[in-house]
Amino acid sequence: VLFDEIEKAHPDVFNILLQILEEGRLTDAQGRTVDFRNTVIIMTSNVGAREIAQPTTLGFSTEEHAGLSDKEIKSRVMAEMKKLFRPEFLNRIDEIIVFKSLTAEQIAEIVKLMVADLRERLIEQNMSINLTEAACKLIAKEGTDATYGARPLRRAIQRLLEDPLSEEILEGKWTAGSIIDVDAADGELVFSQGSGAVPEPRKRDSIAREAELLLTNYDLGHAGVRRGGSMSGGAAD
Repeated sequence: VLFDEIEKAHPDVFNILLQILEEGRLTDAQGRTVDFRNTVIIMTSNVGAREIAQPTTLGFSTEEHAGLSDKEIKSRVMAEMKKLFRPEFLNRIDEIIVFKSLTAEQIAEIVKLMVADLRERLIEQNMSINLTEAACKLIAKEGTDATYGARPLRRAIQRLLEDPLSEEILEGKWTAGSIIDVDAADGELVFSQGSGAVPEPRKRDSIAREAELLLTNYDLGHAGVRRGGSMSGGAAD
C-alpha cells in the first residue's frame, strides 16, 4: 500500500495509520475489520528536501549532496520529520530511507530515455529525431529543480522540444521521411535536417526493458534510519 507525499495527509489519516502500523488491522465505525498483516506500507515524503538542498548552488546536486555526508543528510531529514510527525507515528515506522539526489549524468540519461519515447512516436509517423549531448544537457538543466529533483523534466521536454517541433511539423517544415537533428545554441534548441533513413518502429516492451535496465544500473543509494514500518523520505525524485 503506497501513500505518496504523506506529509500532506489529513491528521485523521495518521490516526488510522497508527492502528494499522501497531495492530496490523483496521476496524471501522461499523465494526468491520480489514487485515493488514501481510501488507507492506510504504510512505513517500519530501520532508527535508529543502534542508538537504540548502548548501547547493543553483544547478545539479552532486553525488555527495554538495559535501554533506550520509549522516548529515539523515540528521537534517530526521530533524524536519520530528517537527512534522508525532513521535508515536515515527516510532511505528520500521525504516526511513533518504535517497540520494540524481546527478547531472543520471538526469541526462533520463532525458535520453524520455526522448526515445518521443522518437518512437515520430517513427510511427515516418519521421525521426536525434539529440546532441548539448541538447540533452540543456533539457536536463532546464528540467531540474534544486529541491525537487527531476520532477519538472517532462514539462521541460514538452516546452523546449515537443511544442516547437510540433509547430514546425504543422507548418510543413518536416514531413514523412525527415530526420531531425536537435542541438543547443544560445540557450535554445535548434532543429536542422539530418541524414539517414527513418528506423523501423520498435516494440513498446523493448523500450520498457531499456527503462528497467537504466533504473537498475543507477546507484541511487540511501541513508537509512531504522525506527519502527517502511517510509521513504527526503529528496528522492
